[in-house]
Amino acid sequence: MKTSAGAAPVSTETWALFLSAHSVLVGAMESRLKDAGLPPLAWYDVLWILESAPDQRLRMSALADQLVLTRFNVTRLVDRLVEAGLVARRQTKEDGRGSYAVLTAKGRALRGQMWTVYRPAIVDLFNRHLSSSQHAEMQSAMRRLLEQDAGQVR
Repeated sequence: MKTSAGAAPVSTETWALFLSAHSVLVGAMESRLKDAGLPPLAWYDVLWILESAPDQRLRMSALADQLVLTRFNVTRLVDRLVEAGLVARRQTKEDGRGSYAVLTAKGRALRGQMWTVYRPAIVDLFNRHLSSSQHAEMQSAMRRLLEQDAGQVR
């Protein structure tokens, strides 16, 4: 494997393993939620992001950025959450063109219910397989990746 001065060796195997592990773990999370009669993980992500946001609302574009989804996909996902009564849409006062996704009480309650399945799944499927030092090492590596210049990451 070639390296430039001071650079780590190129490892397509690490990348492939990262993608495979992510896929397997997300699939297992989805199965556990489904088995409990709960909606998909993407719903949890939206509800959690909104619950964590100031006033429990975000502009659709900010929500899309945090979910790493296209605006179109976020719009469709939020439409389903609105239909289920978990999220409400509110027009922005600033420009009238944009809208906010706003968490409802029903959405907050469902997010809490989903967490009772999601949290133990994180422990069972991920946490218990890594030592404290491996967790710290992975956190450090993931932070370095996230702190890169956004232009390089995207």
